[in-house]
Amino acid sequence: MTIKHPILTLLAAALLTNCTTSNPNMITPPDAKKIPKKMTVHGDTRTDNYFWMRLTDEQKEAEKPDGQTQDVLDYLNAENDYLKKMLKHTEALQQNLFDEITGRIKQDDESVPYKKRGYTYYSRFEKGEDYPLYCRKKNTSKAQEEILLNGPEMGDGKSYFSIGTYSISTNNSLMAYSVDLVSRREYTLYIKDLATGELLKDEIKNTTGGATWANDNKTLFYTKKDPVTLRSYQIYKHVLGTDQSEDVLVFEEKDATFGCGIYKTKSEKYLMIGSWQTLSTEYRFLDADTPNGTWKVILPREKNHEYAVSHFGTDFYITSNENAKNFKLMKTDVTNTAKSNWKEVIPHRSDVLLEGIDIFKNHMVVSERENGLNNLRIIKWGDQSEHFIQFDDPAYTAYTSTNPEFDTEILRFGYTSLTTPNSVYDYNMNTKEKELLKRSEVMDPSFKPKNYLSERIFVTARDGAKVPVSIVYRKGTKRDGSAPLLLYGYGSYGSTIDPYFSSVRLSLLDRGFIFAIAHIRGGQTMGRDWYEDGKLLKKKNTFYDFIDCGQSLIDKNYTSKGHLYAQGGSAGGLLMGAIMNMKPDLWHGVIAGVPFVDVISTMLDESIPLTTGEFDEWGNPKDKAYYDYMKSYSPYDNVAAKKYPNVLITTGYWDSQVQYWEPAKWIAKLRDFKTDDNLLLMDCNMDVGHGGASGRFERFKEVALEYAFLLDLEGITE
Repeated sequence: MTIKHPILTLLAAALLTNCTTSNPNMITPPDAKKIPKKMTVHGDTRTDNYFWMRLTDEQKEAEKPDGQTQDVLDYLNAENDYLKKMLKHTEALQQNLFDEITGRIKQDDESVPYKKRGYTYYSRFEKGEDYPLYCRKKNTSKAQEEILLNGPEMGDGKSYFSIGTYSISTNNSLMAYSVDLVSRREYTLYIKDLATGELLKDEIKNTTGGATWANDNKTLFYTKKDPVTLRSYQIYKHVLGTDQSEDVLVFEEKDATFGCGIYKTKSEKYLMIGSWQTLSTEYRFLDADTPNGTWKVILPREKNHEYAVSHFGTDFYITSNENAKNFKLMKTDVTNTAKSNWKEVIPHRSDVLLEGIDIFKNHMVVSERENGLNNLRIIKWGDQSEHFIQFDDPAYTAYTSTNPEFDTEILRFGYTSLTTPNSVYDYNMNTKEKELLKRSEVMDPSFKPKNYLSERIFVTARDGAKVPVSIVYRKGTKRDGSAPLLLYGYGSYGSTIDPYFSSVRLSLLDRGFIFAIAHIRGGQTMGRDWYEDGKLLKKKNTFYDFIDCGQSLIDKNYTSKGHLYAQGGSAGGLLMGAIMNMKPDLWHGVIAGVPFVDVISTMLDESIPLTTGEFDEWGNPKDKAYYDYMKSYSPYDNVAAKKYPNVLITTGYWDSQVQYWEPAKWIAKLRDFKTDDNLLLMDCNMDVGHGGASGRFERFKEVALEYAFLLDLEGITE
């Protein structure tokens, strides 16, 4: 569905004033109508003047919009029109940035191939194409390329197109793959015969996108979503050649705070159904050779117990946080998974976070985090000897990559830093030799990593916590406070934003910007305590950390108050809204992407996607203690009459994770209250959802807009 910018009708003009004079100072911003809605909880009444902006999915998808829908569309389009007028003078800069960014991308790029069951798999882009070709070759001499999925053909003419995942049957002859055409992450599964290239009649709708094959090559399992909340809550079994209506429900997650999914162990011996919420997990397993068998629970769910399962030989290896905040590794015989049978393999360590394991025939690779940095630890099964892969940058990201083969001495891992493009290595776990297979190319002959400097500092927060900050800038950038600095943050769900290279970011660095990542609490950079100190009734630590990092960067002369900018998206958009309310004069500009800002109203409404699964992250406002605490920081509820920084908000009309009406209501309320003349702009993409535009080039138009917004505030015109 494509919504174009209509000429405002007289009726819409009564709601929205939108002058068209060429002088930006004379352009009147949209003025959203107010329809007060009172909401009373725990004896406290909040008034939402813009609740009317919320549409149901049925209203959005209707062929002909009703009156309310048209009012919302008129408002969103008026905001888009206002943004275009206010930034019209930057259009040439935006185009230059877009050309510059896309010009650094290798047009005919190809992924590093990996081997599985006698085939080599890879994806590749052809010049000028937005979508990849997914391919394979037999592991024989003179093998011909097989194009499994032709992305350019499949996505041609579609306003949004995304291939989810694909899964090859055990006998290598069938492929299950998924497609989303709306950007709500609701995928339709298709089955392709790889010998003939024909699609089978099987078509499975409303899935999470993944498909897991049993070893009989005719049975596959998939996860279905609740059509309203989009919670993954049912696992179905499908037999090839049958209609979806005949599929058998093998598991339903009835607890609304949990989601579920299915996968096959690396050994391909077992199918695994996992159920999870923020603080608890549960797994059940089934022999992949007997898809009609009975599923067995490894360990029933327990409050505050998270565990994950891998298979090796006669044992399950289990990472567990029971009495082990930073996780420990246990193992148990597959025939007796009761907790009393669990044996410790790696004990809990208070200063090291165990993030996961990869199992091979002769080795186990442990992904750990110490002092905020990634470690890859190699342990030999036979003599239990161990070593670490060495990394040199002060701030970096290292991770295990695609490793489907079990009987191999080679570990594939990825590495990147703020100055090193993403690199893929093969590492011999016996000889300790590593081979660079690919380093992402920057298609600009003037680019040299040595021209950029990376630093890692620690900022002392107001309560004494030491917050890591990763920093990158071009050599020659002055450290006298005059440089503009963009500070990025997220700080939720235990998600860690590790330092990474971005060729896109060069467009800022080469124009004198410093870029920094604040590894604030709410993430898991410094271990599990770091996460727990930034959630629920400690959530404000996330905001305080970010503010303190910004102030410290000023104090250390990286930048100054008139040149400090902030950026975050989704839950990081909540961060942006909070720091704008708490310390508005610290930031010259803020970019808030798909921002989660109406915290109380969203968390009170269990029909909104993701809400029920996040009570352990934010709290349930039906509990007065959480309601009161949320109200003290919720960006939408704390908008007040004050001077705010320059603000650019981005959102997507089809966003299923942070619905468009949150940023739309927020900007309307900010505009109503703010006492300054600073920019307040919103870009609502009418064709996309939470992840933005599909295709590898289209999404950079939004980045070019964001960078132009920042550069314009600095008076940089080219």
